[in-house]
Amino acid sequence: MISISKLLCDLDAEGDGLRYDAADESAKPQIREEKQRRPVVVWNVTKRCNLHCEHCYAAAQSEPAPGELSTAEAKGLIRDFADYGIPVLLFSGGEPTMREDLPELVAYASDRGIRPVLSTNGTLLTAETVEALQAAGLQYVGVSVDGRRERNDAFRGREGAFDAAVEGIETCLDAGIKTGLRYTITERTAPDMAGVVDLLTDVGVDRFCFYHLDYGGRGADIADADLDPDEKRAAIRRLCDLTREYHDAGEEIETLLVGNYVDGAFLVEYAREEFGEAHARRVHEYLQRNGGDPAGERVADVDYQGNVHPTQFWQGYSLGNVRDRPFSEIWEDETNPLLNFLRDREDRLTGKCADCAYKNICRGGSRLRALATDGISAPDPQCYLTAEERGADLPPGPADTSEFPGSAD
Repeated sequence: MISISKLLCDLDAEGDGLRYDAADESAKPQIREEKQRRPVVVWNVTKRCNLHCEHCYAAAQSEPAPGELSTAEAKGLIRDFADYGIPVLLFSGGEPTMREDLPELVAYASDRGIRPVLSTNGTLLTAETVEALQAAGLQYVGVSVDGRRERNDAFRGREGAFDAAVEGIETCLDAGIKTGLRYTITERTAPDMAGVVDLLTDVGVDRFCFYHLDYGGRGADIADADLDPDEKRAAIRRLCDLTREYHDAGEEIETLLVGNYVDGAFLVEYAREEFGEAHARRVHEYLQRNGGDPAGERVADVDYQGNVHPTQFWQGYSLGNVRDRPFSEIWEDETNPLLNFLRDREDRLTGKCADCAYKNICRGGSRLRALATDGISAPDPQCYLTAEERGADLPPGPADTSEFPGSAD
């Protein structure tokens, strides 16, 4: 994740230590005091879902799928996660709230020092469900909304999904659970981006996660619905502008970009244009600390059957199964060719990525999108940098990040 609000507006967040080794700069309680050494794990606890979203990377379905990990197996997996030291476990799906033992699993993770968070479509977040999850120790809920009412319901395959999701968000906020809104941009959802951001203040949410479309699951079926690079660049610029506008108005909304690390390079260029070279250097330094695209290193996925994947979007390739080997052993297996590639990708990138000035903070962007188009070493088709930007003369050393001149007070 790349934080627009941190890098452009110097907004403190609980993830500053985890992402930037900047816990000592933040006034907010931190998830971790130092940058993560183990991956954040997305766990697709079930394939069942009550919606049918066009872009679903898990290709979720309405009926139960065979091979779902039992409660006992799930707890064994959580114990391995805890022993290995993962910082965050994101319960996802399908729709995770359709799994009856979800509160039990959340409590089991929380009791073992793992931060449990939830990714949900929000439509099933009744007061009873939220109360049970809160009592279990749930720390955060991310609810997916991909447009205002009509567009969201069409994209997610059910009339009434928007209203139910908003009601779920309000139920979480009423219970005092930190809640964020997640949005994926495509040609169909792009016209509603500003409206979705406005929804944040309408319901009182202060965290917005902007997702790029990755070409996995049903997302691969609609790859041609992705914006072209120029349109994507314009959308990111607009989101940067919106973030600053809200911040200037006193709305401390945390805005995060997910799924395309060329956004980091763009933020350096944006900061240079809007605030000057000193601010651009600070943004660049934070992004160097962050480490670029995290697939296969700082993000992992386990699906409902126990298969381990480099990210939640890469469901088509299994690194191994936790029924056969512990997650920790699978993740440490340097003989796996895909893990080996992802962890040493900089020297294997080709085309315009090979000599890009921003390679150290982007790392070629999504290798899954590249694989789906021109090959795993090829440039991410969603790179929108100009040739001049790719050849930019960047500062070789670290910068002082103690203050951001030009950011709003």
